[in-house]
Amino acid sequence: MSTFDNPFNPSRSLNSSGCSCGRHTSQAEHERDGAQLRCLPVESDEKRYENVIASAVMRALFPQDLGRRAFLQSLGASTALAALSQFFPLKTATEVFASGGAIEKKDLKVGFIPITCGTPIIMAQPMGFYAKHGLNVEVIKTAGWAVIRDKTLNKEYDAAHMLSPMPLAITLGAGSQPIPYTAPAIENINGQAITLAIKHKDKRDPKSWKGFKFAVPFDYSMHNYLLRYYLAEHGLDPDQDVQIRAVPPPEMVANLRAENLDGYLGPDPMNQRAVYDGVGFIHVLSKDIWEGHPCCAFSASKEFVTGLPNTYAALLKAIIDATAFATRPENRKQIAEAIAPPNYLNQPVTVIEQVLTGTFADGLGTVQRVPNRVDFDPFPWQSFAIWIMTQMKRWGQIKGDVDYAKVAQDVYLATDTAKLMKEVGLTPPAATSKTFVVMGKTFDPGKPEDYIRSFKIKKAA
Repeated sequence: MSTFDNPFNPSRSLNSSGCSCGRHTSQAEHERDGAQLRCLPVESDEKRYENVIASAVMRALFPQDLGRRAFLQSLGASTALAALSQFFPLKTATEVFASGGAIEKKDLKVGFIPITCGTPIIMAQPMGFYAKHGLNVEVIKTAGWAVIRDKTLNKEYDAAHMLSPMPLAITLGAGSQPIPYTAPAIENINGQAITLAIKHKDKRDPKSWKGFKFAVPFDYSMHNYLLRYYLAEHGLDPDQDVQIRAVPPPEMVANLRAENLDGYLGPDPMNQRAVYDGVGFIHVLSKDIWEGHPCCAFSASKEFVTGLPNTYAALLKAIIDATAFATRPENRKQIAEAIAPPNYLNQPVTVIEQVLTGTFADGLGTVQRVPNRVDFDPFPWQSFAIWIMTQMKRWGQIKGDVDYAKVAQDVYLATDTAKLMKEVGLTPPAATSKTFVVMGKTFDPGKPEDYIRSFKIKKAA
């Protein structure tokens, strides 16, 4: 069930499992039942917050949907609401929730790169999520990640859409002077791919890629680390056997077309646009390298977070709110239409739809259906940060002793995110770190140095 769905509807589920409509035990069952995607308008603040508060109370009273449904079926929705209001001041709680502290600065500039990874940050402007939280946000399309970084550091932007490794690199002083930075929310998980030039259709074995020229969007990117990981697991040294260079995402397809590149591990919609233009094919989705990996993040300086706490909270809450909306499959087509225009992604709607819905042409003559090709989850797992730092060290971007856990805690603000997730009716994880598997290899965030030592291919210390 969506965070903001009606908790007094007995046919809907308040649990996170099941399908998007709440009437089926799984999304697959939902799709088999022929449920159609629908575009839903964004509700008013009052109604949305009322549902958030009521949903939280109903979850507390009825942890199991069976009990809630029996209660509603016996009393009816209106009587149930009246009964609940006698014991809990829903109206007062709603007003308190919606008001928050006084916002210090309402007019903000947030930079973004025109890719689907930044969907919550981008869509929050045309779909009204910033305005709902009392902010007037100008989202500014920016050419590349170095420009994003520099404009944010120079305070031309108040906050920005960044690659999830960038706040760590800025904090550690990798490639620049160390400045305390934060990533309070992950924007997307999955959502990338290795795309190869169409002339390489017969070269699906990575061992045949020696001498290839690859692009990634930035040196401090999940794309760089995932590509290097993938190549190394197939016996190729990323620094010796191939060339890898940084290319801004909007320029990737043109460079593939001009044969300046053999391929790239890039963000969408650049992978799908290469297929759409007939110049490339999708070799492998990034989710098949690491299921559930982070990619982009909402980022701001520590100075912004501490100096404007109410502004920061409102901005983060708006993005978490937008992220919750983006998780629902039935909203993806509406979102695609909202972010397609020239001032945002400047892409055909069909290209963005293929990415967001997971039904897409792969450039090899097949239409694939991968519903979680891209997904959105705001929680900044600190184990993500630790894994990223192991790869920075593996490839020589940082050296010496690193207090992985402390840096992860200082930059990936899981506690802040958990608090604000609760405020919008979401249930954050109980822990801040977890183990996960990358290409069959389990990562233990408690043993980062052992993990680095386990790799045969890495940059010499």
